[in-house]
Amino acid sequence: MASRAHIEAIAVVVQRALDAAAVGYGNLDAVAVTRGPGLPGSLLVGVNFAKGLAMGAGLPLIGVNHLEGHIYALWLVEDAPEPCFPAVALIVSGGHTSLVLMTDHSQYQQLGQTLDDAAGEAFDKVGRVLGLPYPGGPAIEKAAREGNARAYRFPVAEPDGAFDFSFSGLKTAVLREIKTSPGHRVSRETKLRADVNVADVAASFQAAVVDALLIKTAAAARTYRAENVLLVGGVSANKALREAMQERLEVPVLIPRWRSARTTPP
Repeated sequence: MASRAHIEAIAVVVQRALDAAAVGYGNLDAVAVTRGPGLPGSLLVGVNFAKGLAMGAGLPLIGVNHLEGHIYALWLVEDAPEPCFPAVALIVSGGHTSLVLMTDHSQYQQLGQTLDDAAGEAFDKVGRVLGLPYPGGPAIEKAAREGNARAYRFPVAEPDGAFDFSFSGLKTAVLREIKTSPGHRVSRETKLRADVNVADVAASFQAAVVDALLIKTAAAARTYRAENVLLVGGVSANKALREAMQERLEVPVLIPRWRSARTTPP
């Protein structure tokens, strides 16, 4: 599905970007393309499109690391403070959840990562079982605005690795809570119980994800005496996460600007 969506959208997205910047191919110095990590099919579409574009326009081709690209989005924000080192970067997206120590430009140390589902993946899966539209992140955030974040006490996993994450247990806890009585086997096809308040579940689930991300990020920032925390990736569009990070961390938190909390990043 992702590969087909890339094929359908990539030419349109590139043209819109050129139109928005009021430039043509003759104004470009190079073509940059995400080379990984990510879904192989999606990467294949992007890399081959970029190769063709670079060859046709006679431009050099630059491969960009997906996660590094998320981090450097912060250097593209006009009229914003430039990040200071050392910095702890929390990269949260549909496929990745990682904590990275950045001591200088292009100097990285991975501190932790998800051991199972990424944060964005957990949002998508829980959104699906709640009957919310895809992608799950914006849909759950919208539903959570009308809910009580304390209605359910969903678990916040703390794996043995000091800065690792785990979201599969949280996803399972939500599934069991909303679909059946304790001890009964459940599946994605099981219908929601009639008494389930979707807004309360969405708010409680979102709060558990935010707490898990916040606890580990705060610990890493203290341990490595970070000057900044960099919150990047598609899930950084979540307003509850942005506000919690900015209010509860002891160091400045820098976040790419989103047009709205419902913006769906590429």
